[in-house]
Amino acid sequence: MPSVTFNRFQLFCSAAMALTMAAPAFAEASADETTQGDEIRVVAQRQPYLGNVPLRTMPQSVQVLDSVALTTAGLTKLQTALDFVSGVARQNNFGGLFDSYAIRGFAGDENTASNYLLNGFNTSRGFGGARDASNIERIEVIKGPTSALFGRGDPGGAVNIVTKKPYFTTGARFTVSGGSYNTYRGEGDINMPLSDRLAVRVTGAYERGDTFRDYISTRKYTFTPSVLFRIDDKTSLTYELEYTHLTVPFDRGVVAPTGNLKTIPRSRFLGEPGDGPITTKALGHQAQLQHDFSDKWSLLIGMGYRTSSLRGNSTEAELGASRQQIYVDGQTLTRQRRFRDYNTTDLTFRGELSGTFETFGLTNHVQIGADWDEFRFDQIQMRFRAPSIASQTTAARGNQINIFNPVYGFLATVGPFLNSNEDDVSYGAYLQDQIDLTDRLKLRLGARYDRFEQRIFNRIAVLQIAQNKSAFSPTVGLSYEVAKPIVVYASFGKGFRPNTSFDFQNRAFAPEKTTSYEVGAKLSTFGGRLTGTVALYTMEKTNVLTADPVNAGFSLALGKARSKGVEAQISGKLPAGFRIDLNYAYTDATVGKDALDPNFAFPILKGDPLINIPKNSASALLFKDFEIGGAKASIGGGVNYVGRRLGETGFKFANGSFFYLPSYTLTRLMASVSPTDHIHISADVSNLFNVHYFPSSYSRLWVMPGAPRQFMVHVGYSF
Repeated sequence: MPSVTFNRFQLFCSAAMALTMAAPAFAEASADETTQGDEIRVVAQRQPYLGNVPLRTMPQSVQVLDSVALTTAGLTKLQTALDFVSGVARQNNFGGLFDSYAIRGFAGDENTASNYLLNGFNTSRGFGGARDASNIERIEVIKGPTSALFGRGDPGGAVNIVTKKPYFTTGARFTVSGGSYNTYRGEGDINMPLSDRLAVRVTGAYERGDTFRDYISTRKYTFTPSVLFRIDDKTSLTYELEYTHLTVPFDRGVVAPTGNLKTIPRSRFLGEPGDGPITTKALGHQAQLQHDFSDKWSLLIGMGYRTSSLRGNSTEAELGASRQQIYVDGQTLTRQRRFRDYNTTDLTFRGELSGTFETFGLTNHVQIGADWDEFRFDQIQMRFRAPSIASQTTAARGNQINIFNPVYGFLATVGPFLNSNEDDVSYGAYLQDQIDLTDRLKLRLGARYDRFEQRIFNRIAVLQIAQNKSAFSPTVGLSYEVAKPIVVYASFGKGFRPNTSFDFQNRAFAPEKTTSYEVGAKLSTFGGRLTGTVALYTMEKTNVLTADPVNAGFSLALGKARSKGVEAQISGKLPAGFRIDLNYAYTDATVGKDALDPNFAFPILKGDPLINIPKNSASALLFKDFEIGGAKASIGGGVNYVGRRLGETGFKFANGSFFYLPSYTLTRLMASVSPTDHIHISADVSNLFNVHYFPSSYSRLWVMPGAPRQFMVHVGYSF
């Protein structure tokens, strides 16, 4: 069990007891009110890939945000939605070009996007920009080890996005929005049944605007048509296409060479406007066939295919200390210039049989499945890199810029740097069974076998290298209904995540291996009007990549990391039209073994914190529903607190202190009114008190500032 302070645990228990003591008020309200679809709460909805069991009996924590909750809170991006999930922390977002987050302290490769699931399929790898929420039906954050079911995951958990599907009623909704920094957005959702067996749905969004950052403007659009064919009463086929397009300049943020995060204004851009924008595109297809043999057995077969690309120029701060002039004079920033041309394809097949049967007087809820996927990554990168500081005799030789008085216009000439093709093939099979030992006691057993094959061809060195790895991932869990509204659980799991690339001797790296333990309790009462979860966990990850101390520029799979903590989440619909969602997480994520940073060979000591992980974080949403002259209305607010976080791995100042990003608290306000059944007007203000904050960092020279106060107004029409 993780080591946490008694006071934190006592605080949560006190809050839980207070809510339990408020039960009579909830019960009284539930007698004359029904649960509405606009609640922000954990939603217990079954999916084939989660098994035919209620979420409350599963021996793990699952947190869900639905589309109405996202709309009510004014959240249009996946990343901002995850800010309201306990234990999720922002990570390096690659200059604003992808979503990256850590769950329970572990984030995977900090140089790549986080690989979320899409309708249970591993088809999100590659590029395509930050995920828009226009086609999201709900976001499921499945905490704890997921390797036994989905494979190749981090032990903290997985994010699964369930997209909007057609239904057999005509309906549409159109929304236009406008706000700060000349931001404009249009969003549409049209559903139409073509017959009693065929329905189509089209969602999409277009957004453009400037930002608080100098020279940074964005333009993105997404378009997602889908088709549902109900072949018969037991068989259905769905297909959806998703196209996304994003253009935005590459932006590494601000610099803090001495640790002072107010060295320059948060608006200052230190790249080159002449580089133009980076363009990312993605085109995805997904098809699923589901057949229900009976009310107890179901078969799901599906495939996904996705292509994506990223192309453009960037100018960004040089991180190598021996080449960085700003460490000498405090004002002259040496920069690299890069041209990137990345292309990916991702093909996935998945099949799962799930059902319920009796054996020896016990009820078994079984999932049996297999999947296969191939991911190809074609990478071309050209680069200008300055020589050592002594050789930077002119500003041009260092591609330099003065951070206090920037003069733009010099575009350094780039040369060949990377040119490779990577082909990864993965396949696996799994079995999971949740057994009802009694009406209250449930046992879950599961295991998965994975095979990972990789081929990388280096076109510059004319060298091809291959690796083949396999892994076995078991899991076991137990849940017990202590009383009708309360379930306690415990779980254990092992998992793995492939490490790509090779060491100095061209040997493949061993995969990361993980071990996780978790105990917790769940509350669900008054027909789901009041729900809550508390979880305590400890996890360890081995074979984390670390720098080779002998061969510069190469890595070894020697590192170890640990994370332990506690999470609490409470949601409910209170009397008098109030709705709440409260989250808290204590995360102690540290290095488990002395190592060297794999990027810059800084020494990392056992016990050092992991980058961008706050020990304490919390969020709260509160809404009040009421009527104005017969029109439905609501007003609400939200608060996010993020504690101090490490801002650069392995680096310490001369006095022995780390570079930390300071803690911050953000406040947002939301209000809406529906003057008719068809018209909906809303407004939201984010960062109400104009807090100067920094959500994530990669190093002192790549620090991403947060946006100042912003507002948006939305007008929607539905029928």
